Amino acid sequence: MFHGTALRYGFEHFGVLQLAAEQEGSNLSSKLILHDLPAGLAESYDKRHRFSDSDVFRSLHRSVIPTVWRSGAPEQGEGGNNLLDQLGFGLAACVPVHATTGARYAVLFLGDNDDIGRQQHMELCYESVTVFDCFYRIVLSIRTGMGLTPRETEILRWISHGKTASEIALIVSVSEHTVNSHTATILKKLDVVNRTQMVAKAIREQIIM
Repeated sequence: MFHGTALRYGFEHFGVLQLAAEQEGSNLSSKLILHDLPAGLAESYDKRHRFSDSDVFRSLHRSVIPTVWRSGAPEQGEGGNNLLDQLGFGLAACVPVHATTGARYAVLFLGDNDDIGRQQHMELCYESVTVFDCFYRIVLSIRTGMGLTPRETEILRWISHGKTASEIALIVSVSEHTVNSHTATILKKLDVVNRTQMVAKAIREQIIM
C-alpha cells in the first residue's frame, strides 16, 4: 500500500515510524515498524548517527504539520544533522499520523526527485492518512494488542500502576487467584518472564499508555 503511494508521487521508498516521548532517543531502525528501504541502510545509518539528533526527529516532536525536506537545505539540517544527506536521498515528505488510541506515527517518503508540487503534496498527505488508517486497522491494532483480552489489558494496566494481585482483585471484583491466572497468561502472550519486563514491553508496544 505505502510502496504504491510512494511511486505514484515520484518517491522510491517509504518508512512508517513509531513515535514516543522526545526524551526516548533511539535508533532509526528501532523506530521503523514497516519500510522498503534498501537492506541494511537503517542499520548502517545507526552506526554513524543518532536519529534523535536529526532534523526530522526534532521536527516530528515540535509539530504535527506535514513537511517536505530537501537535501542540503541548511535551515533544515541544523548542526549538520540533515537526515536526507546522511541517508543519501534528495527529497523526503513526512506525514505525521495518529492511531485511534492516540499513539503517534509518521509516514516518511524518500526519493531523488527534485521537488513535489503543493497540490501533489496535499494529495499525498490525504492518501497517507487513508492508507495508514487501513494499515492500522488490519495490521497494527492486532499486533499492538498482542492478543490480550480486554480483562487482561485492564489487569495489565493496574499492574503498571504498581497494584498488587490482592489490590487488583478488589478493584476488578475477581479472586486473587483469577488475577494471578490472568497475569501468567499475559506473561506468556508477551513472551516475558516477570512483571517488570511485562510492563516495559506493554508500554513499548503501546498496549498501555
